[in-house]
Amino acid sequence: MLSPRQANATDRTPVIDACIIGAGSSGIACAKAFHERGIPFDCYEKGSSIGGMWRYDNDNGLSSAYRSLHINTSRDAMQYADFPMPRDYPPFPCHQLIHKYFENYVDHFGFRHTITFRNSVEHVRPVADGGFAVTVKDAQDKLITKRYGAVCVANGHHWNPRFPEFPGEFTGQTMHSHDYRTPEGFEGKRVLVVGLGNSACDIACEVSRIAQTTFISTRRGAHIIPKYLSGLPMDTLIPAFFWRHLPYWMIRPVVSAALRLARGKHSWYGLPDPKHRFFEEHPTISADLLNYLGHGYLKVKPNIQQLAGDKVRFTDGSEEAIDIIVYATGYNIAFPFLADTVIDPRQNQVDLYKNVVHPDLPNLYFIGLVQPWGAIMPLAEAQSKWVADILTDEVRLPARGDMLRDVRRYREKMARRYTRSARHTIQVDFHPYLAELDRERHRRRCSRRP
Repeated sequence: MLSPRQANATDRTPVIDACIIGAGSSGIACAKAFHERGIPFDCYEKGSSIGGMWRYDNDNGLSSAYRSLHINTSRDAMQYADFPMPRDYPPFPCHQLIHKYFENYVDHFGFRHTITFRNSVEHVRPVADGGFAVTVKDAQDKLITKRYGAVCVANGHHWNPRFPEFPGEFTGQTMHSHDYRTPEGFEGKRVLVVGLGNSACDIACEVSRIAQTTFISTRRGAHIIPKYLSGLPMDTLIPAFFWRHLPYWMIRPVVSAALRLARGKHSWYGLPDPKHRFFEEHPTISADLLNYLGHGYLKVKPNIQQLAGDKVRFTDGSEEAIDIIVYATGYNIAFPFLADTVIDPRQNQVDLYKNVVHPDLPNLYFIGLVQPWGAIMPLAEAQSKWVADILTDEVRLPARGDMLRDVRRYREKMARRYTRSARHTIQVDFHPYLAELDRERHRRRCSRRP
């Protein structure tokens, strides 16, 4: 559907009106790309300011940031390509500095006026003659429906907590890491943190300083990666060229040997040695976990077998009295404004061309819906530039059948590479994926019209 505002566009550039859902780190990358290219758009944000999950206590109710949160990919790896983070930022800034960086990004490029705050998208419905009907609830709870030629979904995927199911019943306090903010309230408690991802390690280490006892439960172990190696941020040691051009079977032994030399075996700290190889699961980055285990602040337990009142039984036959369980067990991908007939993310499986384009609705795009070895922000930026190319007719999409074949190949590749888990359905390799998007922008570029 071509926009009435297309009157100022050239014949070469069939710009269409777009709707961007969310003004977090991915949504503002998309808004900036569209703003620079002159694509008419509206960006809707449920909260009263930008930042998404990086806005602590965000009034959109969706942020999972806790007070002590710092990034676990380095400053230079996380920043947008054309807006470096300030040099006086530490290598691993806290969430307050990251949110400030996003605020400065929006103001530097001058597109804050394009974002409508305190407006939530309630429904997105494809219409028969092309485009989408988007229903928005405004700050006065009034429903307004508008037509758009394209919709870019940037609502994030770390806001809908996923809870595991265990037999039995627990009578103590239960919470998800999504709702954790500070260690206050954990004083003198017997705490069990379930999971061994980044948030699980951060929270377990923090509460263990004031809790009576803190346990961390893991099903299969994980490769624990320090933030620094040889005095440098871990993610800066291997140049991008090697990530792009060398197969992982060549990189794996080098990285594994360096980590083994730096930290030894996991079992030396009481952790189970992972059964999967390095690069076969999303890594856990923690500068503190191994030290806290070595200091005795934390104790490791295997998977939960049964909940038994105020006790928890584990698969090794042990049993512990527990006051609080913190489930750091990941998130469900969810699009509450889209019908399941449009996209059904059950088991976190979403079939999108290059993790962005809906094969059956080519003007429905998803920005930042990836789980990389690295930061999402530069990938969302590259995705947004590609979508801007598509909307301005600089780049064409392949035929539906070709897109579906590519989706199938991607799923098969991820199934071979990673352990079977809901957290790996949108996994991408940072530098190869950037290169893939770059190739897509150039090889499908449209020829110049006379």
